[in-house]
Amino acid sequence: TRCIQCTRCVRFVTEVAGVPDIGMISRGEDAEITTYLEKAVDSELSGNVNDLCPVGALTHRPWQYHYRPWELKKTETIDVMDALGSNIRADAKGAEVMRILPRVNEGINEEWLSDVSRYAVDGLQRQRLDQPYVRENGKLRAASWDEALGMVAAKLNAAPADRIGVIAGDLQDAESMKAALDLFRALGSANTDCRQDGSALGYGPRESWLFNSGLAGVEKADAVLIVGSNPRTEAPLLNARLRKAWLAGTSEIGLIGEQANLTYDYSWLGAGSKTLAKLPKAAMDALTKAERPAIIVGGGALSGAGGPAVLNALGALAKKVGAVVDGWNGFNVLHTAASRVAGLDMGFVPAAGGVTAGDMLKPGALDVLFLLGADEVDPTGSDAFRVYLGSHGDRGAHGADVILPGAAYTEKTGLYVNTEGRVQMAERVVFPKGQAKEDWAILRALSAMVGHTLPYDTLDALRAKLMADHPTFGRIDYLPAPGSFDPGSLGKKGDLGDSAFASTVRNPYLTNPITRASVTMAELSALRIAPVAMAAE
Repeated sequence: TRCIQCTRCVRFVTEVAGVPDIGMISRGEDAEITTYLEKAVDSELSGNVNDLCPVGALTHRPWQYHYRPWELKKTETIDVMDALGSNIRADAKGAEVMRILPRVNEGINEEWLSDVSRYAVDGLQRQRLDQPYVRENGKLRAASWDEALGMVAAKLNAAPADRIGVIAGDLQDAESMKAALDLFRALGSANTDCRQDGSALGYGPRESWLFNSGLAGVEKADAVLIVGSNPRTEAPLLNARLRKAWLAGTSEIGLIGEQANLTYDYSWLGAGSKTLAKLPKAAMDALTKAERPAIIVGGGALSGAGGPAVLNALGALAKKVGAVVDGWNGFNVLHTAASRVAGLDMGFVPAAGGVTAGDMLKPGALDVLFLLGADEVDPTGSDAFRVYLGSHGDRGAHGADVILPGAAYTEKTGLYVNTEGRVQMAERVVFPKGQAKEDWAILRALSAMVGHTLPYDTLDALRAKLMADHPTFGRIDYLPAPGSFDPGSLGKKGDLGDSAFASTVRNPYLTNPITRASVTMAELSALRIAPVAMAAE
């Protein structure tokens, strides 16, 4: 009854989201805005229509009856559900984060926010780890901090340096990864990796793993080649920018990888590496003739054994078509993990003689495996003593011998670097649950017990060390200028073979421990899977 039929919601869903699922039916006093054929709105940006509604006719059902707006404490922070670093405001009531809303940042998320970032908030309360656990006689039992850390310290001290390793997860802040890197390097271990997906990135100039044109800058590209990525599921807000450029008629878009409905027209060039080895003439001509060509590289192209060869081929292509020139750098890596760029910037990759995350998980590879919020790998195949430091009882905690409860991203102040290399600071909204501590503080306490005390006692001291060792972390809210580098030197030359590029995000609603703990995300995932199952029948 509140609707004034302004059709703002219809225009957003049709024009910005690119999914014409709602409209106005009937006439006169019977006119109403509704979905067609009783179908759910199939968009990753649907929650934005509530922000657009001028009269409050649209409300957020997951938050209904849970709070009054004036009861909430508001904190401006950063989203970590993808690698874009969307600016958000987190509203809390007591010890619980109740809702997430977007903040305006024209360079990153404009005024929009993806549904995952907005509605996964209920996952912050469920399946939480709130006290340490140790495994005894095959079963986990609650333990004190001293007992849990003592057991981990004893195992670390007893194991040879080349038999211990650490894998960092996708939601980690830069401070926790820096503390872990310093600790394991002090122990003499070269086995450190932040690339859970097995990406070939991490060696070479910083520009080799950044989205160099900038998220806003990609709208200026007049020819775009997407390789091994599905921007609609991996970065919905970037996909909206690509749609904007397509609507304006300023950009031709080509895709190598899985075909999908990206909400705009594109030329499908092929499924994988065979196409990349010999790009169709029309696509090559479009890139060569373009004034500002751009290549968007997804994790689906760079993971696996052929990743280095694919990276080398993409670098050679970028050099051939002039994607990296003075004043323009169109070589863009689209990450899906909020922690990935920060990890690569600080060198959280295997050192000389070290092994990758995939090799650490093999039977007999290590004696002690430390999972720093690493939940996108399967640790059950490893026979090492497994330690999990994280916030949720997810994959990493299953089978762990010691569980150390950490803080979620809304429960700590931390630095994150988005896919374009912009350093941003997330603020604490509420305090950690139960006996949980901030990740860096746990690692600092552990370092003292293993006899390699880290040289910082406060978060400020840790940040000072981080910025001294890696000055890029001191440039808060600074978008790096498009730096020039030689893309032809990336990766390693090799046979590309004939492998298909598949997006690393198979289900955008279940990408991390927080989303997998969310009831709302489970319902959205079911809605996404249901039409596929019906089509198969």
